[in-house]
Amino acid sequence: MVIDSLKNLKNYVALNPHFEKVVQYVSSTDITSLEPGKYPIDGENSWANIMKAELKKEEDARMEVHNAYIDIQICIKGKETFGWVKREACRKPVGEYDPEKDILFFEDKATIFFSLTDGECAIFFPEDGHQPMIGEGEIHKCVIKIKA
Repeated sequence: MVIDSLKNLKNYVALNPHFEKVVQYVSSTDITSLEPGKYPIDGENSWANIMKAELKKEEDARMEVHNAYIDIQICIKGKETFGWVKREACRKPVGEYDPEKDILFFEDKATIFFSLTDGECAIFFPEDGHQPMIGEGEIHKCVIKIKA
């Protein structure tokens, strides 16, 4: 997991062969003005999901992991709290892994919590269990999916 300012995203290009196109997209696109929806970046290698949603109480937010994609969660406007736990500590799955959505949920609880606000981001890798959407009010965010 990485937590940083969106302006520093370029520092992580070496982490994955698809990061460079994502950094180019984020630097050349005003994501704050995009309507909610899915925006292609590089075919199945990367895309952006813009969303506006109501945040949840911690007990209502679900722990999740991904097998095939990395998440870059970007806070556009608001304050969103995330829980984190190492994937190998996730032992209580809820349902089966959904390969189409690349997601598996867990009942397990986070060991670390942190918040993002405007212009901040977190990068979650397949080895990271993460619990997004915690807080009060509405969040305007972008989730970029990058093939791991």
